[in-house]
Parts: sequence; C-alpha cells; structure tokens
Amino acid sequence: MSDYPITVPTGHRIGPWTVERPLGAGAFGSVYAAVRSEDSSADDGLPARAALKFLPTGTRTPRQLRHLRDLAEREVELLGRLRSPRLIRMYEALTVDDPEHPELDGATVLVLEEAADSLQTALPGLPAADRARVLTQVCEGLAQLHGAGWVHGDLKPGNVLLMADGSVRLGDFSTASELEGTHAYATAFATADYTPPELLWSDFGEHGTRIRPTADLWAFGVLAHLVLTGGHPLPGGTPSARRDAALRYARGDEELRLSPELSEAWREIVGACLSRSHEDRARGAGRTAESLLPRVQEAAEGRPARRSRRPLLTAAAAVLTLAVTALGVTLLPDETPRAKAKATPKAGATVTATAAGYERCTPRAVCFFSAPDGGGEMCAWEGDDPDWFDGQTDCSWADRTSARSVFNNGGPDPKGFVHVAYFAEAGLQRRLGCVERGRRQNLPTPAPVLSHTWAKRC
Repeated sequence: MSDYPITVPTGHRIGPWTVERPLGAGAFGSVYAAVRSEDSSADDGLPARAALKFLPTGTRTPRQLRHLRDLAEREVELLGRLRSPRLIRMYEALTVDDPEHPELDGATVLVLEEAADSLQTALPGLPAADRARVLTQVCEGLAQLHGAGWVHGDLKPGNVLLMADGSVRLGDFSTASELEGTHAYATAFATADYTPPELLWSDFGEHGTRIRPTADLWAFGVLAHLVLTGGHPLPGGTPSARRDAALRYARGDEELRLSPELSEAWREIVGACLSRSHEDRARGAGRTAESLLPRVQEAAEGRPARRSRRPLLTAAAAVLTLAVTALGVTLLPDETPRAKAKATPKAGATVTATAAGYERCTPRAVCFFSAPDGGGEMCAWEGDDPDWFDGQTDCSWADRTSARSVFNNGGPDPKGFVHVAYFAEAGLQRRLGCVERGRRQNLPTPAPVLSHTWAKRC
C-alpha cells in the first residue's frame, strides 16, 4: 500500500478501536475500517463499527508538520462544530501514542461514520433513477456547509459517501476553509478536474489561496455532468489535458460543449456552475449552494427550470411606468401598481385586524421593514439569505426603497448563531451593521440592505 500516506497494520489498537482493513486514501490521510473492541464500554455512545481517518505526522520537515497539523485541525474543528445530515459524522478525535511505530506516533485519528461506498466506486453501477437524487443530496450538503460559513474546496466523487440506507454524505474536510467575509483561504490545492479556472493560476500567499463558495459550485457542475452523462464537461483524456482545456475556456479561446444527454433544466444548472469566472458564476448559479439548491431540486423532480423573477418584474414595471407616463399620470413611490394591488382587497373580501409594527415579526425570524419603527412593508427570514432578490423570500420592495428598521426576533440556537449581520450588497458583501437577538431598532441611515446572515457575535 505504497500509495497510502500512512500505513496501519491490521489489528492495531487505538482507543477502543481495532483496525480491520484499509478503505481508501487521499493526498493527506489514510482511512481504515475498524471495529469497537469487545472489552470497551458499551455505554460510551459509540457505534460498533467506524471508519478511522489517520492524518500523519511521521518524520517530516517542520513546515510539512505545520501544514499537516493545520489540515487536521481544520477538519476536527468543522466536524466538531457542524451536525448536518448531509455531512459525515465525527464521533471523536484521538491521538496515537505509540513510540514503537514512529510513522504512527503523534498521528491524529478521526473516528467517523462508516460509509457503505463512495460515489467514485459506485458510479458505474449506479441506477439512472438514483443519479439526480444523489446530486440533490450533494447540493444539500454544500448548502449546509455554505450556510455555516465554510467552503469544502475538494468536492469530487471520492469525497461523496454513500451510506447503507442509501443517503449521501459529504466527507474529507481536510482542505475545507472557513469564510472570512466573502472568501476563505485554502491551504492546499484540490483536484485539478474539479478546480475552477481562476484558482488554477491564482497565487499561493502567506495564508493560502483565496477561495469562495462558487469554487464548490464549479466542482458541483463538473460532478453533475459526470454523474448524469458519464463524461467530463471539458475535453481531454487526462486531468492535465482537461486542466489546459479549462484554462482555454476561461480565456474565451474555447466554448463549453455540454453533453446532449443533459435535460434542459440540468443543462442550465451545469452551464451556470461552469461559468468562466467567479463573477459570472455568482450571477448565473448563485453565490452559494443555498441559492442553487431550489433549482437542483426542481431539475431532479423533472420540473421546468426555475428562472429569476426579478428581471421579469423589473421589465413589467418599466413598461407600465412608460404607459402611465404617456397618459399624463404620475406614480408616487408608494403608489406603484404592485403596491396598490397588494393594498386593495378583492371585491367581497373580509378585511380583518392584524398585528402592526414590530409585532408582525414571528418568533425565530429576523424582520426588516421599509419604514421606521417596524412600519411599511416587511420581509422575514428564519435563515440566512445572501441575495434578497433570488432567495426563498423575494424581498422586492428593497429594490425601490431601503430598509429603515429591523427586529431580531430569533430564539436560542444551540450553536450560538443568534445575532444578525446585514450587508449592503448581495453575497454578504459590505457589512453595514449587526443587530443583537431580541433587539428592535431603526437603522441609522436609509441602509441599502440586500443580504444578511446569522452570526455568533455582533
């Protein structure tokens, strides 16, 4: 097993676990199947079987050791903080204490859920009816990661794990990076076939390579094309040839030629994910997998591709404004046809009293209002929204007037995400401020709030 970064003998004991056989290896770690020893406690909450991921130390240079420790710490931190149904579960982290085996001594061992298979080995025999379902669950995993403020950085078939019950988990977070605003820093390069062009030529600085969630969307586009058609979306018989094709495509020297086997909905998704640049990808597919997920779910269900409502609404409003102007009628800001239609009850409708002001905001939500003191129109969310015009809540009034007040009516959160940071641009860019849990306040200026995220601290 010379291709394994670290070799562990069968029968080796680490904590309550006994190594059985090798399962696979990556660039930085080796994974082994293990069984809980018979003499261990049955009341420790651990399963009978697990997968042990060994991240080595061994006889390496100080720089290599720092790099390996950083990779191990990132994965332990992510899996220790996140408990999402589409991410592989970590039960505990151990350290090998075995001076008699220097190559093992000091290694970090992650005790993980044992998967039945990986997509890499299962893909050739995966039934066609299951492929869209697998992609949907992969996108759900990315959405959970992005929503928690992390970028996977190495999405590929080998890191998509298939569980015994048929569900899907994402694994291998040694190259995952936590976002610092709009980007993160990756400490290692990912697989070339799944790396977006802008990262193939990017500089590796003191903190690593700058990476954004759209890098995962590029990888998802490649993965979706491979899963649905059996082939890569870029030409070439080797990874290096496909990397060169990706660079030519990014420069505009080559067009993207997707397989005719893709349905129209999947063609739009894959094409958007494989946009030439981060900026184009963010506009076409979204800045995170949270924005992309509804489209993937619709494509998997065979429904028509979802299109953004904003351009259509904007165009319709412009045409109507021209028409009424030609008739000599002036529409005041609060008298737009859409606003009047909402305000005017249908004939025969019963008008009932409703909550007013801040009281309209339901528990566990954060609500922004178009007027001071919780007045005017309201948009409410229980989760993050990196784009108020393209998320599950279409806050269309923010396109014509700025948010003037806010109420954070969120409840306790086991992970501590109880405050709300808000931003002047989609994609959580240009932070404007933060509102603590339970606080209702007027915004100091007519802030052009266009995105927000739940945060642990203000």
